[in-house]
Amino acid sequence: MRDKLEEILKIAVDEIVKTNSADELEQSRVKYLGKKGELTAILRGMGALTAEERPVIGQLANSVREEIEAKIAERREYIGKIEQERAFERDKIDVTLPSKRHKLGKLHPITQTIYEARQIFLDMGFTVVEGPEIELAYNNFDALNAPKDHPSRDMTDTFYINPELLLRTQTSPVQIRAMRGKQSPIRIISPGRVYRCDGVDATHSPMFHQLEGLVVDKNITMGDLKGTLDMVAQKMFGAGTKTRFRPHNFPFTEPSAEVDVSCFACGGSGCRLCKGEGWIEILGAGMVHPNVLDGCGIDSSVYSGFAFGVGMDRVTILKNSIDDMRLLFENDLRFLSQF
Repeated sequence: MRDKLEEILKIAVDEIVKTNSADELEQSRVKYLGKKGELTAILRGMGALTAEERPVIGQLANSVREEIEAKIAERREYIGKIEQERAFERDKIDVTLPSKRHKLGKLHPITQTIYEARQIFLDMGFTVVEGPEIELAYNNFDALNAPKDHPSRDMTDTFYINPELLLRTQTSPVQIRAMRGKQSPIRIISPGRVYRCDGVDATHSPMFHQLEGLVVDKNITMGDLKGTLDMVAQKMFGAGTKTRFRPHNFPFTEPSAEVDVSCFACGGSGCRLCKGEGWIEILGAGMVHPNVLDGCGIDSSVYSGFAFGVGMDRVTILKNSIDDMRLLFENDLRFLSQF
């Protein structure tokens, strides 16, 4: 048995030093030291030895095991270094090569316009307020003084989820929520997406973006509204831009007006952009209707206010001389990267 142990040690060491991978080394370990390994098989036969032979053979067997384990550990360290060197060689980076260029994204043209307008109002002391796009029909119509038979409430004009819920047709419900939840004075803007049953064409989309504003305080007049919009128009479209108010009818404001700005392309002399008129229709505005104030718990005999709303998609296409709104939503990077 002594000769057998010495033979196993010699063969195992020769085999271990020839292994070239961790898998081969593990196979050798199992072959000689595993539960069914050759050294283990010899140790199971020690019961046939005499009492004098057992301690001698046992000591030799332990010595053989320790030497094999030491050789395995030594070879494992060597193979680890070799594999690490191979990995370095395989994965090395040539730092002299030019780096890959990563294209950075940019804000969408509509978002750029909204941010520009928002900053103008923030500089004027307004606060940005947002609200849900799925809105109560009451907040979207009733609280804004729109009667039950108002055309905008028809199924053909509004996306209803059920009789009580809808996709908001304007961001005005945010104003209702603000007036219910805040004490006067109020000075807010509410940008966001709105939805209407419009067919898709060069100037219409079933989803578009609005920015509405609301001011409520004592002694607010149409003069305050005019002065505010004059300032915004000049900041947005350039110094010297003028505004023009035309009488209109909105259920939530009285009096109401459509607001035009002097054409910022021709200065009002008439061009293709303004269709030769010198003016461009840009938004709707007016003094908040007393019924709306009273319905939100604000005493209309003490407080007054003005409100306005502008389509940011329209402003975007005007400022950037875009002739088709659909281009803004088709996600063509060749078009969007120009802005």
